[in-house]
Amino acid sequence: MGQPLYRSKVRIEKFEGPLRHAYIEPFDEAVKFGVHGAIAEHYGRRTAEPIATTLDYVVAAAGG
Repeated sequence: MGQPLYRSKVRIEKFEGPLRHAYIEPFDEAVKFGVHGAIAEHYGRRTAEPIATTLDYVVAAAGG
């Protein structure tokens, strides 16, 4: 096996409840992760604003 072509560099900040920010090099702006809709209801998490879940990002990545 050769050397990897790419290594993702990500830093995660966890906040209260399900809110997390991911900082992905080389981008300055954070990607927000949280909960919304049926997922928020299922886990009994209420947030001030609906935020995409990690599952939303996985589905979007697989579809693109």
